[in-house]
Amino acid sequence: MIVVRVVQTGDVDALVALAQETGPGLTTFKPDREALAARIERTRRTLAGEASQGEAGYFFVMEDTATGDVAGVCGIETAVGLQQPFYNYRVSTVVHASQDLGIWTRMRALNISHDLTGYAEVCSLFLSPRYRTGGMGGLLSRSRFMFIAQFRERFPERICAELRGHFDEEGTSPFWRAVGSHFYQIDFNAADYLSSHGRKAFLAELMPRFPVYVELLPEDAQACVGLTHADTVPARRMLEAEGLRYENHVDIFDAGPVLECHTSDLRTARESVVVPVRIGTQVAQEGVRSLVSNTSLTDFRVGFAPGVVHDGVFTLSAQEAAALNVAEGEPVRVLGAAHKPRQG
Repeated sequence: MIVVRVVQTGDVDALVALAQETGPGLTTFKPDREALAARIERTRRTLAGEASQGEAGYFFVMEDTATGDVAGVCGIETAVGLQQPFYNYRVSTVVHASQDLGIWTRMRALNISHDLTGYAEVCSLFLSPRYRTGGMGGLLSRSRFMFIAQFRERFPERICAELRGHFDEEGTSPFWRAVGSHFYQIDFNAADYLSSHGRKAFLAELMPRFPVYVELLPEDAQACVGLTHADTVPARRMLEAEGLRYENHVDIFDAGPVLECHTSDLRTARESVVVPVRIGTQVAQEGVRSLVSNTSLTDFRVGFAPGVVHDGVFTLSAQEAAALNVAEGEPVRVLGAAHKPRQG
């Protein structure tokens, strides 16, 4: 069974190997053993109640329980911007008009913003190409919302997600080339690395002091504002299905969109239910399955299982129950029923 679970200390080697498969722009998941080990330790401290609000964060891995293969990762930051500034551009509209000439112009302007400070953030989503089938991307993305729904008291009222921006065929961000490179005087990957490791002082020291008029940028850079990386479009669709929306904030490096919403408006928070589990044989329904998690904080696990809630209980096979680490009569959280994607 494929499950998403809380990261463990022994996962570090597998995480380093998996991070080698990522491309540019994924700030929060780099093949850096020291940083990944620190992320695991931070998760442990958060679960143990030892981390401050600004430090707290969770990291999860997708594992094939049959082989032990680690296929993907995802994370949640509890409250961004409390320890290190959380910068974005806010995209606003500026109108210039002359009554005498009968002329008016409407332009977009980018303003440095701290609007999202204190938001929870879903981040670090990466799934190996080997597992991009059968709805595994949906499982990985929604696992975070199952965790938030189960432990709602641990999260603030608002949540956001920064998405990777557009990169050209040469692997370069046209927006970075037109804006960031002139102010920071280092390449995108260097700035990305420093930011991902908490070294953000250079942002405040070197970033533009005044609004950036989008229409003054080269056309390819203008087109990047709010544009999602091709590889990240499926993730955006899943986040939008969950209830997050683009509200005119973009990343300061590549101008990728930031999606946001009220945590209570998340589909999973509204529609999932907690019911007892029964170990046995589920009444088969062709192509129908539900997202099912246990309710453990320190050993949280979630995966797809066939069937739906029936007579106030959810039935798991013995193998599925073992993979989710639940026993007869224990509570599980269940999110509706979804039709299993066809193969091929």
